[in-house]
Amino acid sequence: MPDFFFYGPLQHGPLLNCVVGRELASAEVIPTELDGYVAKQVDGTPLATLQEQADGKVQGVLLRNPTDSDLARLYFYTSALGLTETAVDLPIGRAIAYVSKDPAEDDFVDANWAENWAEIEVRAAQEAMSYFGEINFKELAFRLTMIRVRASAQVAAQKENPAFSPSGYTRSDVVDFGADRKFTGFFSYSEQNISFRQFDGSQSPPIGREVFLASDATIVLPYDPKLDRVMLVEQFRPGPYARNDETPWMLEPIAGRIDPGETPETTAYREAEEEAGLTLTALHEVAKCYASPGCSNEYFNIFVGLADLPDDCVGTHGLDSEAEDIRSYLFSFDKLMEMVDAHQTANAPLVLAALWLARKRDSLRKLS
Repeated sequence: MPDFFFYGPLQHGPLLNCVVGRELASAEVIPTELDGYVAKQVDGTPLATLQEQADGKVQGVLLRNPTDSDLARLYFYTSALGLTETAVDLPIGRAIAYVSKDPAEDDFVDANWAENWAEIEVRAAQEAMSYFGEINFKELAFRLTMIRVRASAQVAAQKENPAFSPSGYTRSDVVDFGADRKFTGFFSYSEQNISFRQFDGSQSPPIGREVFLASDATIVLPYDPKLDRVMLVEQFRPGPYARNDETPWMLEPIAGRIDPGETPETTAYREAEEEAGLTLTALHEVAKCYASPGCSNEYFNIFVGLADLPDDCVGTHGLDSEAEDIRSYLFSFDKLMEMVDAHQTANAPLVLAALWLARKRDSLRKLS
Protein backbone atom coordinates (compact mmCIF):
# COMPACT_ATOMS: atom_id res chain seq x y z
CA MET A 1 0.00 0.00 0.00
CA PRO A 2 1.58 3.38 -1.01
CA ASP A 3 2.21 6.15 1.49
CA PHE A 4 0.76 9.62 0.83
CA PHE A 5 2.36 13.03 1.21
CA PHE A 6 -0.12 15.76 2.15
CA TYR A 7 0.74 19.46 2.05
CA GLY A 8 -1.38 22.61 1.97
CA PRO A 9 -5.03 22.05 2.97
CA LEU A 10 -4.89 18.26 3.31
CA GLN A 11 -2.15 18.38 5.94
CA HIS A 12 -4.68 20.21 8.15
CA GLY A 13 -5.67 17.55 10.69
CA PRO A 14 -9.43 18.24 10.97
CA LEU A 15 -9.81 18.29 7.18
CA LEU A 16 -7.82 15.11 6.61
CA ASN A 17 -9.67 13.30 9.39
CA CYS A 18 -12.99 14.38 7.86
CA VAL A 19 -12.00 13.11 4.42
CA VAL A 20 -10.79 9.69 5.59
CA GLY A 21 -13.69 9.43 8.03
CA ARG A 22 -11.71 8.62 11.16
CA GLU A 23 -9.34 10.15 13.69
CA LEU A 24 -5.86 9.38 12.43
CA ALA A 25 -3.35 8.28 15.07
CA SER A 26 -0.12 10.25 15.49
CA ALA A 27 1.86 7.18 14.40
CA GLU A 28 0.03 7.21 11.05
CA VAL A 29 0.68 10.90 10.24
CA ILE A 30 4.35 11.88 10.33
CA PRO A 31 5.58 15.47 9.79
CA THR A 32 8.03 15.63 6.90
CA GLU A 33 9.18 17.88 4.08
CA LEU A 34 9.57 17.59 0.32
CA ASP A 35 12.70 18.99 -1.32
CA GLY A 36 12.83 20.38 -4.84
CA TYR A 37 9.27 21.75 -4.91
CA VAL A 38 7.25 24.76 -3.79
CA ALA A 39 3.55 24.87 -2.94
CA LYS A 40 1.42 27.16 -5.12
CA GLN A 41 -2.19 28.26 -4.71
CA VAL A 42 -4.43 27.20 -7.56
CA ASP A 43 -5.85 30.37 -9.13
CA GLY A 44 -9.26 31.36 -7.76
CA THR A 45 -9.44 28.47 -5.27
CA PRO A 46 -8.23 27.55 -1.77
CA LEU A 47 -6.41 24.52 -3.23
CA ALA A 48 -2.65 23.93 -3.37
CA THR A 49 -0.48 22.25 -5.97
CA LEU A 50 3.23 21.49 -6.39
CA GLN A 51 5.73 23.11 -8.74
CA GLU A 52 9.31 21.95 -9.17
CA GLN A 53 11.98 24.37 -7.91
CA ALA A 54 15.54 23.30 -7.24
CA ASP A 55 15.92 25.13 -3.93
CA GLY A 56 12.29 24.67 -2.87
CA LYS A 57 11.00 22.96 0.25
CA VAL A 58 7.41 22.05 1.13
CA GLN A 59 6.28 21.21 4.65
CA GLY A 60 3.72 18.46 5.00
CA VAL A 61 2.80 15.15 6.56
CA LEU A 62 3.18 11.54 5.47
CA LEU A 63 0.21 9.19 5.86
CA ARG A 64 1.62 5.71 6.43
CA ASN A 65 -0.21 2.57 5.31
CA PRO A 66 -3.64 4.03 4.48
CA THR A 67 -6.51 1.56 4.57
CA ASP A 68 -8.64 0.61 1.59
CA SER A 69 -11.39 2.78 3.05
CA ASP A 70 -8.98 5.73 3.39
CA LEU A 71 -7.98 5.38 -0.26
CA ALA A 72 -11.55 5.13 -1.52
CA ARG A 73 -12.59 8.24 0.38
CA LEU A 74 -9.50 10.17 -0.69
CA TYR A 75 -10.16 9.27 -4.32
CA PHE A 76 -13.77 10.44 -4.06
CA TYR A 77 -12.81 13.79 -2.51
CA THR A 78 -9.66 14.64 -4.48
CA SER A 79 -11.16 13.59 -7.83
CA ALA A 80 -14.11 15.91 -7.26
CA LEU A 81 -11.60 18.72 -6.65
CA GLY A 82 -9.87 17.92 -9.94
CA LEU A 83 -6.67 16.71 -8.27
CA THR A 84 -4.54 13.88 -9.63
CA GLU A 85 -1.83 11.68 -8.14
CA THR A 86 1.88 12.09 -8.74
CA ALA A 87 4.89 10.29 -7.22
CA VAL A 88 7.36 12.29 -5.10
CA ASP A 89 10.59 11.34 -3.33
CA LEU A 90 10.80 12.11 0.37
CA PRO A 91 13.78 11.60 2.71
CA ILE A 92 12.01 8.54 4.11
CA GLY A 93 10.96 7.08 0.77
CA ARG A 94 8.65 7.42 -2.22
CA ALA A 95 5.07 8.61 -1.75
CA ILE A 96 2.00 9.81 -3.62
CA ALA A 97 0.96 13.49 -3.62
CA TYR A 98 -2.09 15.21 -5.09
CA VAL A 99 -1.58 18.00 -7.62
CA SER A 100 -3.71 20.19 -9.86
CA LYS A 101 -3.30 20.87 -13.60
CA ASP A 102 -4.97 24.27 -13.26
CA PRO A 103 -2.90 27.51 -13.31
CA ALA A 104 -1.20 28.43 -10.05
CA GLU A 105 0.94 31.54 -9.76
CA ASP A 106 0.90 32.70 -6.13
CA ASP A 107 2.73 30.97 -3.30
CA PHE A 108 0.50 28.91 -1.04
CA VAL A 109 0.78 30.25 2.52
CA ASP A 110 -0.39 27.75 5.12
CA ALA A 111 -1.08 30.44 7.75
CA ASN A 112 -3.30 32.42 5.36
CA TRP A 113 -5.24 29.30 4.41
CA ALA A 114 -5.70 28.33 8.07
CA GLU A 115 -7.02 31.80 8.93
CA ASN A 116 -9.26 32.40 5.91
CA TRP A 117 -10.30 28.99 4.63
CA ALA A 118 -9.82 26.21 7.17
CA GLU A 119 -13.23 26.45 8.85
CA ILE A 120 -15.05 26.79 5.53
CA GLU A 121 -13.23 23.87 3.92
CA VAL A 122 -13.75 21.56 6.91
CA ARG A 123 -17.49 22.34 6.93
CA ALA A 124 -17.63 21.85 3.18
CA ALA A 125 -15.80 18.52 3.47
CA GLN A 126 -18.27 17.36 6.12
CA GLU A 127 -21.14 17.80 3.70
CA ALA A 128 -19.15 16.53 0.71
CA MET A 129 -18.11 13.32 2.46
CA SER A 130 -21.67 12.70 3.66
CA TYR A 131 -22.40 11.79 0.02
CA PHE A 132 -19.66 9.14 -0.11
CA GLY A 133 -21.21 5.88 -1.27
CA GLU A 134 -24.32 7.68 -2.58
CA ILE A 135 -22.97 9.55 -5.63
CA ASN A 136 -19.82 9.45 -7.77
CA PHE A 137 -17.08 12.08 -7.76
CA LYS A 138 -18.40 13.75 -10.93
CA GLU A 139 -21.72 14.43 -9.23
CA LEU A 140 -19.86 15.72 -6.19
CA ALA A 141 -17.78 18.03 -8.42
CA PHE A 142 -21.03 19.56 -9.73
CA ARG A 143 -22.28 20.16 -6.19
CA LEU A 144 -19.03 21.50 -4.72
CA THR A 145 -19.62 25.15 -5.60
CA MET A 146 -22.84 25.35 -3.63
CA ILE A 147 -21.49 23.09 -0.88
CA ARG A 148 -18.73 25.65 -0.30
CA VAL A 149 -21.25 28.51 -0.49
CA ARG A 150 -23.39 26.86 2.20
CA ALA A 151 -20.32 26.21 4.35
CA SER A 152 -19.23 29.83 3.98
CA ALA A 153 -22.67 31.03 5.08
CA GLN A 154 -22.51 28.82 8.18
CA VAL A 155 -19.15 30.31 9.12
CA ALA A 156 -20.41 33.85 8.51
CA ALA A 157 -23.42 33.22 10.77
CA GLN A 158 -21.07 32.47 13.66
CA LYS A 159 -18.88 35.54 13.09
CA GLU A 160 -21.58 38.23 12.96
CA ASN A 161 -25.07 38.29 14.42
CA PRO A 162 -26.52 41.78 14.94
CA ALA A 163 -30.09 40.51 15.54
CA PHE A 164 -31.80 41.30 18.86
CA SER A 165 -33.67 38.55 20.72
CA PRO A 166 -35.66 39.82 23.74
CA SER A 167 -36.06 36.30 25.14
CA GLY A 168 -32.31 35.83 25.44
CA TYR A 169 -32.64 32.32 24.02
CA THR A 170 -29.74 31.12 21.89
CA ARG A 171 -28.70 28.15 19.80
CA SER A 172 -27.84 26.33 23.04
CA ASP A 173 -31.57 26.23 23.83
CA VAL A 174 -32.18 23.91 20.88
CA VAL A 175 -31.73 20.13 21.00
CA ASP A 176 -30.61 18.88 17.60
CA PHE A 177 -31.53 15.28 16.73
CA GLY A 178 -29.90 15.51 13.31
CA ALA A 179 -31.00 16.50 9.83
CA ASP A 180 -32.45 14.25 7.14
CA ARG A 181 -31.36 15.31 3.69
CA LYS A 182 -34.40 15.29 1.39
CA PHE A 183 -32.80 16.56 -1.80
CA THR A 184 -29.45 17.91 -2.95
CA GLY A 185 -28.66 19.24 -6.40
CA PHE A 186 -27.48 22.75 -7.11
CA PHE A 187 -29.70 23.76 -4.19
CA SER A 188 -30.63 21.58 -1.25
CA TYR A 189 -33.29 21.10 1.35
CA SER A 190 -33.42 18.98 4.45
CA GLU A 191 -35.59 18.22 7.45
CA GLN A 192 -34.25 19.62 10.70
CA ASN A 193 -35.22 17.36 13.61
CA ILE A 194 -35.15 19.52 16.71
CA SER A 195 -36.66 20.42 20.06
CA PHE A 196 -36.55 24.05 21.23
CA ARG A 197 -37.07 25.85 24.53
CA GLN A 198 -40.56 27.32 24.84
CA PHE A 199 -41.38 30.63 26.48
CA ASP A 200 -42.68 28.90 29.63
CA GLY A 201 -39.22 27.36 30.04
CA SER A 202 -40.20 23.83 29.00
CA GLN A 203 -38.78 21.98 26.03
CA SER A 204 -40.97 21.44 22.98
CA PRO A 205 -41.63 17.90 21.76
CA PRO A 206 -39.38 16.79 18.89
CA ILE A 207 -40.49 18.34 15.61
CA GLY A 208 -39.40 18.14 12.00
CA ARG A 209 -39.13 21.26 9.86
CA GLU A 210 -38.11 21.21 6.21
CA VAL A 211 -35.68 23.98 5.33
CA PHE A 212 -34.54 25.20 1.93
CA LEU A 213 -30.76 25.55 2.09
CA ALA A 214 -29.66 28.51 0.00
CA SER A 215 -26.82 30.98 0.58
CA ASP A 216 -25.91 34.38 1.90
CA ALA A 217 -26.59 37.03 -0.73
CA THR A 218 -25.74 40.64 -1.39
CA ILE A 219 -28.37 42.99 -2.81
CA VAL A 220 -27.51 46.50 -3.96
CA LEU A 221 -29.71 49.33 -5.28
CA PRO A 222 -27.59 51.68 -7.44
CA TYR A 223 -28.41 55.35 -6.85
CA ASP A 224 -27.06 58.48 -8.52
CA PRO A 225 -27.52 61.36 -6.04
CA LYS A 226 -26.72 64.03 -8.63
CA LEU A 227 -29.33 62.86 -11.13
CA ASP A 228 -31.60 61.55 -8.33
CA ARG A 229 -32.34 58.26 -9.98
CA VAL A 230 -31.84 54.55 -9.51
CA MET A 231 -31.05 51.58 -11.68
CA LEU A 232 -33.19 48.45 -11.52
CA VAL A 233 -32.69 45.20 -13.38
CA GLU A 234 -35.25 42.79 -14.80
CA GLN A 235 -34.89 39.07 -15.27
CA PHE A 236 -36.93 35.86 -15.30
CA ARG A 237 -37.45 34.37 -11.85
CA PRO A 238 -38.61 30.77 -11.32
CA GLY A 239 -40.19 31.49 -7.92
CA PRO A 240 -43.02 33.70 -9.24
CA TYR A 241 -43.42 31.32 -12.18
CA ALA A 242 -43.88 28.38 -9.79
CA ARG A 243 -46.53 30.42 -7.94
CA ASN A 244 -48.43 30.72 -11.25
CA ASP A 245 -47.68 34.44 -11.52
CA GLU A 246 -48.48 36.00 -14.90
CA THR A 247 -45.39 38.25 -14.63
CA PRO A 248 -42.43 36.08 -13.61
CA TRP A 249 -39.99 38.68 -14.98
CA MET A 250 -39.15 40.72 -11.89
CA LEU A 251 -37.86 44.25 -11.42
CA GLU A 252 -35.15 44.07 -8.77
CA PRO A 253 -31.98 45.58 -7.34
CA ILE A 254 -28.73 43.98 -8.43
CA ALA A 255 -28.17 40.77 -6.45
CA GLY A 256 -25.94 37.73 -6.18
CA ARG A 257 -24.71 35.05 -3.81
CA ILE A 258 -21.66 35.69 -1.66
CA ASP A 259 -18.95 33.31 -2.83
CA PRO A 260 -16.54 31.75 -0.32
CA GLY A 261 -13.71 34.16 0.45
CA GLU A 262 -15.82 37.22 -0.37
CA THR A 263 -17.27 39.85 1.93
CA PRO A 264 -20.78 41.19 1.26
CA GLU A 265 -19.17 44.41 0.04
CA THR A 266 -16.86 42.60 -2.39
CA THR A 267 -19.86 40.78 -3.82
CA ALA A 268 -21.74 44.07 -4.26
CA TYR A 269 -18.97 45.55 -6.39
CA ARG A 270 -18.56 42.34 -8.41
CA GLU A 271 -22.26 41.83 -9.07
CA ALA A 272 -22.75 45.48 -10.12
CA GLU A 273 -20.13 44.95 -12.80
CA GLU A 274 -21.45 41.55 -13.91
CA GLU A 275 -25.17 42.36 -13.95
CA ALA A 276 -25.13 45.99 -15.05
CA GLY A 277 -21.63 46.99 -16.14
CA LEU A 278 -21.56 49.49 -13.25
CA THR A 279 -18.68 50.72 -11.12
CA LEU A 280 -19.97 51.59 -7.66
CA THR A 281 -18.24 54.45 -5.84
CA ALA A 282 -19.58 53.83 -2.33
CA LEU A 283 -21.85 51.49 -0.37
CA HIS A 284 -24.34 52.28 2.38
CA GLU A 285 -25.75 49.46 4.53
CA VAL A 286 -29.53 49.12 4.47
CA ALA A 287 -30.22 45.86 6.30
CA LYS A 288 -28.95 42.41 7.25
CA CYS A 289 -31.88 40.02 7.39
CA TYR A 290 -33.30 36.59 6.61
CA ALA A 291 -35.45 36.34 3.50
CA SER A 292 -37.99 33.85 4.85
CA PRO A 293 -36.83 32.42 8.20
CA GLY A 294 -39.76 30.04 8.56
CA CYS A 295 -38.57 27.86 5.71
CA SER A 296 -35.18 29.04 4.39
CA ASN A 297 -31.69 29.93 5.64
CA GLU A 298 -31.16 32.51 2.87
CA TYR A 299 -29.65 35.68 4.36
CA PHE A 300 -29.61 39.13 2.74
CA ASN A 301 -26.99 41.88 3.01
CA ILE A 302 -28.75 44.87 1.45
CA PHE A 303 -27.02 48.06 0.31
CA VAL A 304 -27.63 51.27 -1.57
CA GLY A 305 -24.63 51.76 -3.85
CA LEU A 306 -23.66 55.16 -5.22
CA ALA A 307 -22.87 55.28 -8.93
CA ASP A 308 -22.97 57.53 -11.97
CA LEU A 309 -26.12 56.65 -13.93
CA PRO A 310 -26.07 58.50 -17.27
CA ASP A 311 -28.73 57.79 -19.89
CA ASP A 312 -26.49 55.43 -21.86
CA CYS A 313 -25.54 53.14 -18.94
CA VAL A 314 -28.45 50.73 -19.45
CA GLY A 315 -28.28 47.53 -21.46
CA THR A 316 -28.37 43.75 -21.23
CA HIS A 317 -25.80 41.92 -19.11
CA GLY A 318 -25.22 38.70 -17.18
CA LEU A 319 -22.98 35.66 -17.26
CA ASP A 320 -23.61 33.07 -19.95
CA SER A 321 -22.20 30.43 -17.59
CA GLU A 322 -25.13 31.11 -15.23
CA ALA A 323 -27.76 31.51 -17.98
CA GLU A 324 -28.27 35.13 -16.96
CA ASP A 325 -30.24 37.46 -19.24
CA ILE A 326 -30.54 40.72 -17.32
CA ARG A 327 -31.78 44.06 -18.63
CA SER A 328 -31.23 47.31 -16.76
CA TYR A 329 -33.51 50.38 -16.54
CA LEU A 330 -33.31 53.86 -15.04
CA PHE A 331 -36.06 55.34 -12.88
CA SER A 332 -36.27 58.69 -11.14
CA PHE A 333 -36.52 58.56 -7.36
CA ASP A 334 -40.08 59.87 -7.58
CA LYS A 335 -41.04 57.15 -10.05
CA LEU A 336 -39.49 54.51 -7.82
CA MET A 337 -41.59 55.65 -4.88
CA GLU A 338 -44.72 55.78 -7.04
CA MET A 339 -44.12 52.13 -7.93
CA VAL A 340 -43.58 51.25 -4.27
CA ASP A 341 -46.83 52.97 -3.28
CA ALA A 342 -48.69 51.18 -6.11
CA HIS A 343 -47.27 47.78 -5.09
CA GLN A 344 -45.58 47.46 -8.48
CA THR A 345 -42.26 46.55 -6.84
CA ALA A 346 -43.04 42.95 -5.89
CA ASN A 347 -39.53 42.32 -4.58
CA ALA A 348 -39.08 42.69 -0.81
CA PRO A 349 -35.40 43.80 -0.80
CA LEU A 350 -36.24 46.45 -3.41
CA VAL A 351 -39.04 47.83 -1.24
CA LEU A 352 -36.77 47.81 1.79
CA ALA A 353 -33.94 49.57 -0.05
CA ALA A 354 -36.35 52.13 -1.54
CA LEU A 355 -37.78 53.00 1.87
CA TRP A 356 -34.27 53.34 3.31
CA LEU A 357 -33.36 55.61 0.40
CA ALA A 358 -36.44 57.74 1.06
CA ARG A 359 -35.12 58.34 4.61
CA LYS A 360 -31.51 59.01 3.62
CA ARG A 361 -31.90 60.63 0.19
CA ASP A 362 -31.48 64.24 1.30
CA SER A 363 -28.25 63.55 3.18
CA LEU A 364 -26.83 61.54 0.27
CA ARG A 365 -27.59 64.37 -2.16
CA LYS A 366 -25.94 66.94 0.10
CA LEU A 367 -22.73 64.88 0.12
CA SER A 368 -22.60 64.51 -3.68
